[in-house]
Amino acid sequence: MNNPRNQFRQLLKNEPFIVSPGVYDGYSIRLVEAAGFKTACTSGAAVSNALLGIADIGVMGLSENVTHCRHLARSVSIPLTADADTGYGNPVNVYHTVQMFEEAGVAGINLEDQVSPKRCGHMPGKDVVSEAEMVKKIEAACLARRDDDFVIIARTDSLALEGIEGAVKRARAYARAGADMLFPDAVRTEDDIKRLVDAAGIPVSINMGFGIRNRPTTPLIPLPRLKEIGVKRISLPRMLPAAAIHGMRQALQVMQGVIASGEPADRPDLLVGIEDIMQLMGYEQMRAMEKRLTTLDA
Repeated sequence: MNNPRNQFRQLLKNEPFIVSPGVYDGYSIRLVEAAGFKTACTSGAAVSNALLGIADIGVMGLSENVTHCRHLARSVSIPLTADADTGYGNPVNVYHTVQMFEEAGVAGINLEDQVSPKRCGHMPGKDVVSEAEMVKKIEAACLARRDDDFVIIARTDSLALEGIEGAVKRARAYARAGADMLFPDAVRTEDDIKRLVDAAGIPVSINMGFGIRNRPTTPLIPLPRLKEIGVKRISLPRMLPAAAIHGMRQALQVMQGVIASGEPADRPDLLVGIEDIMQLMGYEQMRAMEKRLTTLDA
């Protein structure tokens, strides 16, 4: 039976193009699997926002992140890659960070070259460590993994600070250090993407943000075009949180109207039924297990 790490390696080997929605809780990751996607990824920003209720400014700690990702990974059968931020310290810290995420059951991690505390890649004020330091972090990550199928995704935020030439130089260095995939963040043009794909020599993942809505820092490039220029994977870190916020806001507005009018409102267009929630979360399987293993009446 394939483990999640091997599953993801097989996707990288055999799938021409991978779409990986960003998840942040049990509902979102189960919905991704139910929709037929073959893999998912956590968004550090979304997890920080949802779990701690704060902006993505490097406050979320290693244990919080690993524990949350462990719960997510065990709840589905598709491979999950996790956002490990900067690796939580120097190369020695990265070594232990990789082993903790691997033990949590995820298929791989993003490891970024920002200084600590990091910032969301689309926020101003971010900075990057030296190329040499990031190379050592990647080497530490490769040394730490117990399973060679565990994927090290080297994220670089250097484009905004060092331009495309600096990002290309780092891409080559990170690939030589052993990274399995390159993740250049906040890339705005097709030409920059193509240059990074050509330079890296390893699979490239591009952050497409909302995926189905434009944003100033993430262009909506057609997926066939991304595939044509050699992109291997796109991630959609903001799509599901944005959809959830939109849906919750609408429901709360309707409820405010109910409070003001005193009249009930039946809005099945805004909410799934309880049967949908129970199906998504596996209640039927849980009841079957109870019937098989306990004396609890069905």
